[in-house]
Amino acid sequence: MSRIGVFLCWCGENIARTVDVEAATERIAVLPGVQLATHYTYMCSDPGQARVRAAIAEQGLDGVVIASCSPHMHLRTFRRAAAAAGLNPYLVEMANIREQCSWVHHDRATATDKAVDIVRMAVQKVAADRELHPVRVPVTKRALVIGGGVAGIQAALDIADAGHEVVLVERAPSIGGTMAGLSETFPTLDCSQCILTPRMVEVGQHPRITLYTHAEVEKVDGFVGNFTATIRRKARYIDTDACTGCGDCWNRCPVKKVPSEFDHGTGNRTAVYVPFPQAVPARPVIDPETCIYLKDVAAGRPKPRCGACAKKCAAEAVRLDDVDRTVTEQIGAVVVATGFDLYSIGPDQPDPRLQGYPEYGHGRYPDVIDSLQFERLVSASGPTGGELRRPSDGKIPRRVVFVSCVGSRDDAKGISYCSKVCCMYSAKHTMLYRHKVPDGEAHVFYMDIRAAGKGYDEFVRRAVEQDGARYHRGRVAEIVQDGDHLVVSGADTLLGRRLTLEADLVVLATAIRPAAGSDRIARGLNVGLDQDGFMSEAHPKLRPVETTAAGVFLAGACQGPKDIPESVAQASAVAGKVAVLFAGDELTREPEIAHVDPNRCSGCLACVRTCPFTAIGTADVLDREGHVIRTTARVNEGLCMGCGTCVAVCPSKSVDLDGFSEEQMYAQLEGISL
Repeated sequence: MSRIGVFLCWCGENIARTVDVEAATERIAVLPGVQLATHYTYMCSDPGQARVRAAIAEQGLDGVVIASCSPHMHLRTFRRAAAAAGLNPYLVEMANIREQCSWVHHDRATATDKAVDIVRMAVQKVAADRELHPVRVPVTKRALVIGGGVAGIQAALDIADAGHEVVLVERAPSIGGTMAGLSETFPTLDCSQCILTPRMVEVGQHPRITLYTHAEVEKVDGFVGNFTATIRRKARYIDTDACTGCGDCWNRCPVKKVPSEFDHGTGNRTAVYVPFPQAVPARPVIDPETCIYLKDVAAGRPKPRCGACAKKCAAEAVRLDDVDRTVTEQIGAVVVATGFDLYSIGPDQPDPRLQGYPEYGHGRYPDVIDSLQFERLVSASGPTGGELRRPSDGKIPRRVVFVSCVGSRDDAKGISYCSKVCCMYSAKHTMLYRHKVPDGEAHVFYMDIRAAGKGYDEFVRRAVEQDGARYHRGRVAEIVQDGDHLVVSGADTLLGRRLTLEADLVVLATAIRPAAGSDRIARGLNVGLDQDGFMSEAHPKLRPVETTAAGVFLAGACQGPKDIPESVAQASAVAGKVAVLFAGDELTREPEIAHVDPNRCSGCLACVRTCPFTAIGTADVLDREGHVIRTTARVNEGLCMGCGTCVAVCPSKSVDLDGFSEEQMYAQLEGISL
């Protein structure tokens, strides 16, 4: 190429404050192959893009270099501008003189010299570029949603309402997730189940949604538009089609004292049970860990005991010989909405890192509970019918202490990040408590109040000013049992004194963590995890619901702590992305992917073993008679993400990466020495 245009951006003052853009432009204009060098205050703006388009048309440019910010921000922007002017978009390069130059230097002369070097390298690379064309792959217009909480429900309904089929997989016996167990929601204090259960019913009845509950996604193979999901449907031991939901089976079941997962251990269930009355599907499941009959079968007992549920069932829906089954579904996009778990702080945790607060007595003292247990105790659908009682003796608690940031923002004993919703639900809990016990005292120990949302700060002030919650800024040092009371020792840093309170009940706002098993799902989908174990988005600002794995999207708390409105908004955003993906019969993908030269490939298949996206398979080389001469590697264009791992491990140098070939990389390096 010999007619390259270079466009330098001031980025307001982000670049120009440190880099002498005008002097750099003059030095770049005389570089070999540069036809035009110019600068503008905001090159990414509409006038800036218009300059690029006009220069391509008027100067006959055959290559463009944009010297501005990171290509993660605006490479696509400038490629579209070039394409609009008739230039192949892959003949556009970006030289990052903001993050890699102006933001990391203070000396103006040094920064200007470095900016010129960076641009010179980009000029050399674009001179070695060649035209590329997007990869086209067919698309299966069917989405998989993993997780049936509020985010998964919203995403599934929006995608289905857009006219596309959805497969929704939930590992629990019912959809609903954490929200189904809440009493009321902030900041409006409206009934959680009143909001959610109609949406759950919509999912169960929607003609375009296939619902698999009590199931798990074992693996997902393929690539964007062409995935194959393998789903294991765990044995329910109940034929949901034959079952009428009459309740005779669980009323007859002799196993009555199994701690309820839905009630977080505050209530009991039977071995055959429906998780909660509003469950979808409203059909029971049998727990093989507690069922007398199934435990006998597992132990090899010749004549298993009990079987009362099967004997009582008039519909003959009980299937005690049921087994796990595997189904496969062809899908085009994956939505991950696996939700969250609470940070467990009890002494029974096998991982010592999760035993961070033994001094709080959670798991030792029955009246020290976590926030979700409190939700069940005050919920009308909870084990006490909404009447707040102490777990230890059933008495009404007259003083309740709420402890915030248990595990959150604590590098030494917990996790470093803020769990985002704890301040709000602690305020909500004080209100719910005062509604149940109007003459009771609600005390809150907190680090800071973080109430960033519409109506959120007003909600916290209402808890203090109208409902009488007493807030103490400080940490709790210890909680001990003293007779039938708990003694909470802490500090009030605003008053500058130690504080000791006798409490009837202590509620711990423990941190939000990624859901158990979400790391396995992330690995199976080639989705990255951040340092805290949450799934990583492709770009925090411009692609907040996408991942680096094409066709895989994130919704809700699997990406980080979120409240209900944010989770719902993100789920609808994901549905919009999926609808765009399904808009055509074919998908176009970036062509910057690896390719194998079969004439040089030795067939060692080192690339096959190391590819993190399983994008490389094998191909047979045939002679004229159709006989196999040898086997070589072959790249699946739909799966390849252009990471370059295969290029690095290939001993025969037969693999190269379009857009980042060795020739182009060497050209960049040569640009430094010019």
